[in-house]
Amino acid sequence: MSEQRWNAVDDYISETLLGEDAALERAQATSAAGGLPPISVTAPQGKLLQLIARIHGARTILELGTLGGYSTIWLARALPPDGRLVTLELDPSYAELAASNIAAAGLSERVEQRVGPAAESLRELIVEGAGPYDLVFMDADKPGTPAYLELVLQLVRPGSVIISDNSVRGGDLADPDTDNAGARGMRRLHELLAADRAGPGRLSATTIQTVGSKGYDGFTLALVQEVAAV
Repeated sequence: MSEQRWNAVDDYISETLLGEDAALERAQATSAAGGLPPISVTAPQGKLLQLIARIHGARTILELGTLGGYSTIWLARALPPDGRLVTLELDPSYAELAASNIAAAGLSERVEQRVGPAAESLRELIVEGAGPYDLVFMDADKPGTPAYLELVLQLVRPGSVIISDNSVRGGDLADPDTDNAGARGMRRLHELLAADRAGPGRLSATTIQTVGSKGYDGFTLALVQEVAAV
């Protein structure tokens, strides 16, 4: 089955179940015009994130990797009026564009942006005593994701949900000899999850393969059972 077919199905789902949305379309358009890489979640994936957050009753969300704010808008809309989303972005120009898109969506009061390396921002949040966050969406650089997980575990509670995007990497996740840095990062993430399953049992996790307009990939979903020891 071809990627053209996957794209057609994504388009059908978006048109049939999601419809038009000026704020989200603006985020996509300004990101493209600003030269941001086309790596944000798709519309059906964004709606899935939103539904997970709503089903979970999330009041606090932490996002790693703002990009142009597209996934941020999906997630922030799942929050109650007094909910809060903190989003981390390395690139100041991306963060500036995202701030404009978030403001255009009327969500600035719910969203706090932090700019800088994700690991540094996470350590700052830990020192500040931030959280616990009900839902964490990890979509920053993939080689750094294993280290981010260990930090994130200090910002959650039992019952929190952690989602890591782009886990399958076109199937390279299953290749022990892959030279793809992102795939190696995701393999390390899975090794950490496997070690945790055999040891402290802080997380219960699975990874789901996906196809769509972004090709063949997948995501990892983990339920926090115990918090990390500090």
